[in-house]
Amino acid sequence: MPRTSLIRLPVRPIALSIKLVLFLILLGFAARNSDDVSIRYFLGLEWQAPLSLVILIAFAAGLLVGLLACSVSMLRRYRELRAMRRALSQAESDMAGKS
Repeated sequence: MPRTSLIRLPVRPIALSIKLVLFLILLGFAARNSDDVSIRYFLGLEWQAPLSLVILIAFAAGLLVGLLACSVSMLRRYRELRAMRRALSQAESDMAGKS
């Protein structure tokens, strides 16, 4: 029975074109939302910046908080995995010593 070969698409040009389209969409978003907005803090402090910059900063802050939350969980799992590997290694050496 002959094998059917899958058509392999070049990944790099596709990924590059997706990145280019995404960049152009974000560039258009930034150009359309260049109006200044005021961010008011406590004690009468105020900061003015373009809306697209404020949204970008909020997105980056959310991304950072999410990554930190995930890294805590990943670190905990890494420690647990390391302890299990040590226990497995110890059990294997005990089994080798008994044979």
